[in-house]
Amino acid sequence: MPKGADLLIAALENEGVDRIFGIPGEENLDVLEALRKSSIELVLTRHEQAAAFMAATYGRLTGRPGVCLTTLGPGALNLTTAAAYALLGAMPMIMITGQKGVLSSRQAQFQIVDMLAVMKPLTKLSRQIISPATIPTIVREAFRIAEQERPGPVHLELPEDIAAAETEDPGMIPPHPVEIPLASDAALDRAAELIMKAERPLVMLGAAASRPRSSADLAQFVVRSRIPYFTTQMGKGTVPGGTELYMGTAALSERDYVHEAIERADLIITIGHDTVEKPPFIMGAEGPQVIHVGYQPASVEQVYFPQTEVIGDLGPSLRLLADRVAGKLPHAEALLPLRDGILSRIAARATEDRPTPQRLVHDIRQVMPPDGILALDNGMYKIWFARNYRTQVANTLLLDNALATMGAGLPSAIMAALLYPGRRVMAVCGDGGFMMNSQELETAVRLKLDLVVLVIEDRAFGMIRWKQAVDGFSDFGMTFDNPDFVKYAEAYGAKGTRVTAVEALRPALEAAFAGGGVHLVVVPIDYSENQRVLVDELHQRLPVI
Repeated sequence: MPKGADLLIAALENEGVDRIFGIPGEENLDVLEALRKSSIELVLTRHEQAAAFMAATYGRLTGRPGVCLTTLGPGALNLTTAAAYALLGAMPMIMITGQKGVLSSRQAQFQIVDMLAVMKPLTKLSRQIISPATIPTIVREAFRIAEQERPGPVHLELPEDIAAAETEDPGMIPPHPVEIPLASDAALDRAAELIMKAERPLVMLGAAASRPRSSADLAQFVVRSRIPYFTTQMGKGTVPGGTELYMGTAALSERDYVHEAIERADLIITIGHDTVEKPPFIMGAEGPQVIHVGYQPASVEQVYFPQTEVIGDLGPSLRLLADRVAGKLPHAEALLPLRDGILSRIAARATEDRPTPQRLVHDIRQVMPPDGILALDNGMYKIWFARNYRTQVANTLLLDNALATMGAGLPSAIMAALLYPGRRVMAVCGDGGFMMNSQELETAVRLKLDLVVLVIEDRAFGMIRWKQAVDGFSDFGMTFDNPDFVKYAEAYGAKGTRVTAVEALRPALEAAFAGGGVHLVVVPIDYSENQRVLVDELHQRLPVI
């Protein structure tokens, strides 16, 4: 008869799982043996947090839950940051943790933490398995919950005695497709009427617009309506940024150049906006009307309170909305004349002979092909990439503007390189964020990945240091020293290059990609532009009346 562990792995195979990321412990040994005999690959990582970042990124890129595995207590607790990352970022993921036996106890409270209670506020579901016969049902439900809107993480705890217990095979439950309902005719008609009356309409694409299944329909809505659009940070790439209707990305909440269009709009159609993101614009009593188009109703906030909503499956609902308004919008392109001015000012000084953020973004864009994937960690450079990096293919700029945690950049890039071995993949990390999960260089080398890791070095927690200065505080507590990153990479079996002159960055990156394998490139950064552009220059731009 099969053990509970055998049923767990069979249920995961039934869901199409091909990889599990993690670090097993003694409470997982039966699961590990079942995994050894299965078709599923175990990707051993060097930290549990990184394993969950990889699983979450798998969910983000495919729409199907990634799976990670840890032991009890200390290993399971290391999942919490990545659980919040997946919950706030709407990434489907299954976390499986071990536990001491529940039918009998031979070690008292050693290493035992109530992980169900810990995970409850960080997941869509946190559940302990107490009978091996229920495993196929529980796993099927876990995947269904993780995938359905709004996607997110699910936690399953499998005690070691339940994993070892034998039972009759209850059989697997086959997955079945579940269609998301369409928006109602009344909601579509109401939205269409507002759009046709608008004199200066504008479209905003948010985080939920980046679901893999909806990209084509989003692009068609923009093309058919001819309404200019901007994106949130996590909405970048949902429609190719190279189109003639792209107005920019809201990397800040207000006063940036893209807000010239936002401030003049009399109607903003937000598609897939999730208020878990830092606000892309601030609504007020005198501002434009807002139509919320989403999988789920809007979360009303002080800064976001739409006047009408279109709720349903984004792609098909937008097709129906486009049918109602296409060719009927004489003022569709009213804001388009602002586009050249906005984009030219954002791109200003991008080729100066200094290692400024603008120059780094410019040179990296030249190195990355349209389908190349950039995975950002969190730091000051993220704002510059959000503003300046032009995306042409969906989900090719992976950044986190929800939890906005440091340490996710390298694991996310590893996952992207595993999924898309034929595409260029680059992790972009500050020196602070890189060192939080730098041990995963060994994982990338062991997996024989082709991956470039760019470490931007300022020897400080730069974003907080910048905000410290902007708020008038003394420079204190934000600086540190680094290892020799070239030797550090080489110690892991990777290659390393230090760039000292900005004109050497692009050739170094090209050589790193051409050489294959894992290659770390370290480059200095001149962050004086943070104050000049993001404070002084933008504060001189008065709001448009």
